Amino acid sequence: MRAIGYQKAQPITAQDALVDIDLPVPEAKGHDILVEVKAVSVNPVDTKVRRGQTPENGEYRVLGFDAAGIVKAVGEKVTLFKAGDAVFYAGAINRPGSNSEFHLVDERIVGAKPQTLSFEEAAALPLTAITAYETLFDRLRVKDAVPGAANAILVIGGAGGVGSIAIQLLRALTDLTVIATASRPETMDWVKELGAHHVVDHSKPIAQQVEALGIGAPAFVFSTTHSDVHAADSLAVIAPQGRYALIDDPAGGFDVMPFKRKCISIHWEMMFARAVFQTVDMIEQHNLLNHVSELVDAGTIKTTLTEVLGTINAANLIKAHALIESNKAKGKVVLSGF
Repeated sequence: MRAIGYQKAQPITAQDALVDIDLPVPEAKGHDILVEVKAVSVNPVDTKVRRGQTPENGEYRVLGFDAAGIVKAVGEKVTLFKAGDAVFYAGAINRPGSNSEFHLVDERIVGAKPQTLSFEEAAALPLTAITAYETLFDRLRVKDAVPGAANAILVIGGAGGVGSIAIQLLRALTDLTVIATASRPETMDWVKELGAHHVVDHSKPIAQQVEALGIGAPAFVFSTTHSDVHAADSLAVIAPQGRYALIDDPAGGFDVMPFKRKCISIHWEMMFARAVFQTVDMIEQHNLLNHVSELVDAGTIKTTLTEVLGTINAANLIKAHALIESNKAKGKVVLSGF
């Protein structure tokens, strides 16, 4: 089968940063389903792994997490899907990725593809939807009020993949006032279109802009990017006893001590944790993705796809990685079929 991989961690500008390869078609066993991949999207985690992890023994590492496709075969323990089902999912970071013609994935982290979306539109959603949903409802518990705080949340990096779906989930499933950050006219327009009540510029001091809104100190802060850069503003903004979550890898680490004075709880979301550690509640990602699919088909939320960069091959994946690394991407970038 056709696939795209790499043998050495290096910059995307390297000639062999990603290459086209041929691999055997894997066999579905246990809880695995074999999916014929119809579309994939590219996330920051793809670029981080490519830059930082060299495979052992000269082997090829196949990246790719988000995917949408058709089930071709199922393992003997599979009960949730059958051959012919259309699915979408975000995969697992400790297994071969979805940048391949056929892909194995555990049924318990797979959802039914939204019927109203194309494979390309569906592939844009899983990783960011899981990340946003788990952060908001499992970690921050945004439906549980913080005494004395404004019923509001600040989403830092509102125009990125995670921010784009977080805003929609907040508007669809909560009554929180949503304050999102963006820094360019086109990204500010994007987050407004997605439903943010207020937009502030994260290239300028955030705390002053939020205070000027006159709504009070938000109960929650969801930091999706550059959490180290925005830490001081996050602390200044958030209400005492508020809840703060981050998903990125802050450069030089992240100092939690300043948050102690306000008694802020800090939550780190890693959407791969359930799959990597085979947690007892692993199937919650299946349930979560089915819920997202229902919300999409009801017209409550929409895909965050903004660009399709052609078919799935090394040349187009290199373009996608470069775009993600430029920090200028809006929404999600997708590749379509082989």
